[in-house]
Amino acid sequence: MVVTGQGVVCPLGNTVEEFWKRLIAGESGIGPLTRFESAAYDTRIAGEVRGFKPEDFMDRKDIRRTDLFVQYAVAASRMALNQASVHEGAVDPDRFGVIVGSGIGGISTFEDQHRTLLEKGPNRVSPFFIPMMISDMASGQVSILFGAKGPNYCTVSACSSGAHAVGEAFRIIQNSEADVMIAGGAEAPVTPVSFAGFCSMKAMSTRNDDPTRASRPFDSQRDGFVMGEGAGILILEELEHAKRRGAPILAEIVGYGATGDAHHMTAPAPEGEGAARAMRAAISDSGLPLREFGYVNAHGTSTPLNDKFETQAIKSVFGEHAHHVAVSSTKSMTGHLLGAAGGLETIICVLALERQVLPPTINYEHPDPDCDLDYVPNTARSVEVRAALSNSLGFGGHNVTLALSRSVAPEGP
Repeated sequence: MVVTGQGVVCPLGNTVEEFWKRLIAGESGIGPLTRFESAAYDTRIAGEVRGFKPEDFMDRKDIRRTDLFVQYAVAASRMALNQASVHEGAVDPDRFGVIVGSGIGGISTFEDQHRTLLEKGPNRVSPFFIPMMISDMASGQVSILFGAKGPNYCTVSACSSGAHAVGEAFRIIQNSEADVMIAGGAEAPVTPVSFAGFCSMKAMSTRNDDPTRASRPFDSQRDGFVMGEGAGILILEELEHAKRRGAPILAEIVGYGATGDAHHMTAPAPEGEGAARAMRAAISDSGLPLREFGYVNAHGTSTPLNDKFETQAIKSVFGEHAHHVAVSSTKSMTGHLLGAAGGLETIICVLALERQVLPPTINYEHPDPDCDLDYVPNTARSVEVRAALSNSLGFGGHNVTLALSRSVAPEGP
């Protein structure tokens, strides 16, 4: 099963090429909050999407009737479909599906309409409130706009949502239930209530005076994650179907592992036990030897427990080979896109395999004895890499690993 298209809306850019250029340059997309007055908040920084114009991707009527997370998903999907040359008539609509995950969905709409209820009464709440707010509407709206009549649903598993979406789309194509799937994640969580909740949990960095250096995965001075937003969408396609269409074949998805910690609402299982099982499952599913995997795009949130336990999970899976595997957390640059992270980070793995360049973990300055792997510190690295893993780990104990390998066929015309 292959990837034939990709689309990105995120703090580092609103096209794949802009995003990749800035990512490889080690730039940070994190800055002071601009969406709302944040003086009373412990955390006043975020990875905001900048320069996004929904009218470039949707008509104005649809924009008024959709939450921002849906607009991000539509935009990224349109980009991905264009790259994959999926246009009307190119794909059987009955075998063309969509799975777009979102951890929070339309929380901005929820907040706006709750304010309307309190200030103006129930009769002034929008009739579009429910369809704008529910998490499945990104998947639903994408299917409507692009005529995808196959399997269609939303995965909701906190920060694993986007990765679950890609994994489930992979399974659907493997099981011959579809030929082409639009898959990934979308999130627009930079809102007052969302921020207040994460601040109350003490989960986010408070390095407000130094936003570009606030997200520092695996660094001993990390103090929490930085919230981001956006969408990462891929076109997944059955190999022979892609070849017949002459579609560009960017990489192959070869394995999917999903596990549960059964441990705690927010804390990962000790020593990353659940994450390790997900990684082993994805590697086993791929059928590739362990030593083929030269890169891991880590969940790497810049929180004390996640980074320590994910490091332990990688060591558990790879053994002595762990010190020969490059590991990076691109959340150091994008922030944490929550339910969209898995889609975006799968795209990063595709680009790394296609272009043979590994993105860095920036802000890695103070080694942590508990985090002693090769985190590609601060500078991108050109290297031959044949296969990669992408980890996504969510509140509730959700663990997903996706396994990818280099393109199995030359690019089409």
